[in-house]
Amino acid sequence: MRANYRMHRLFIDRPLAAGSLVDLDKAQSNYLLNVLRMAEGSELLLFNGRHGEWRAVVRQTSKKQAELESVEQVRPQPVPSGLVYCFAPLKSGRLDYMVQKAVEMGAGVLQPVMTHHTQVSKINVERMAANAVEAAEQCGILAIPECREPVKFDRLLGAWDPERRLIFCDEDARTNSPLVVLQRLERGPIGVLIGPEGGFSDAERERLRALPFVTAIPLGPRILRADTASVAAMAVIQMTVGDWN
Repeated sequence: MRANYRMHRLFIDRPLAAGSLVDLDKAQSNYLLNVLRMAEGSELLLFNGRHGEWRAVVRQTSKKQAELESVEQVRPQPVPSGLVYCFAPLKSGRLDYMVQKAVEMGAGVLQPVMTHHTQVSKINVERMAANAVEAAEQCGILAIPECREPVKFDRLLGAWDPERRLIFCDEDARTNSPLVVLQRLERGPIGVLIGPEGGFSDAERERLRALPFVTAIPLGPRILRADTASVAAMAVIQMTVGDWN
């Protein structure tokens, strides 16, 4: 069932069921009553990443306070995405964009990775999670990806499940077309690894190419910024070995 984009959608980290009442805090009540201009009886859609999407009705308990009553489920919860999206952190504005696009493109896990050339030493995981929720609210997505703490490059590879194919974007690939490589892969769980602005170091690239569960792909004849590369990679991977096919 397709998402209803004519109604406002709100992520609520609470259990959802028919007839359940969701208490709203001061900020949430203010958003509904004053920003969205909703009133008693107004309808919107709720989701929590676990129980599908629900049509809900606003119940105004006071001038500044409201609660929501779940009426009926309009979409069931889909099977969680198994795609693990690994990326070298960028500066905040571009990182926000990268996270939002990864959610829109179907990432199930967001895993920051600290590489040799990573320019950002710290990442705000709470901000990353907030951007994931915002993207899901705006795009009709019901599953919120897991947002993990950053790990170092060596630790990521050392703990990687060899049954999950890891696809990394290699600017030194000998061909320009990723389709030639991807169409040869067998179906199965996958991960994507996007490097930093300076690319992977020679040592990192050498280690990646030596691992049997890793596949390198190019992204065309031009050098792409990391946030652009992330969208291009996710699109071509989802189209060939992901959930678009």
